[in-house]
Amino acid sequence: MALDRLDALESRIKDLVKLVQELKKRNAAVEADLTVVRQRLAEKDDSNRRWEQERVDIKSRIEKVLGDVELLECFEERKEVAIDKDH
Repeated sequence: MALDRLDALESRIKDLVKLVQELKKRNAAVEADLTVVRQRLAEKDDSNRRWEQERVDIKSRIEKVLGDVELLECFEERKEVAIDKDH
């Protein structure tokens, strides 16, 4: 009887050891995947920062061009007023 119990206990312990080994393998795989995902996220964050900076730069340039256009329009209006006064 005692040997049967010992055999059953030994079998359960072997099963648990196998389970722990399998869980360690899965954990290592998940850790590796997590490292890759974190690296990709960091790359995306860098890319997003570059896009945001580019967007800000483009917006600034467009605003400058629009300011130049408005300035041109003011000069044209003054020129038209001056021409009308001469006639």
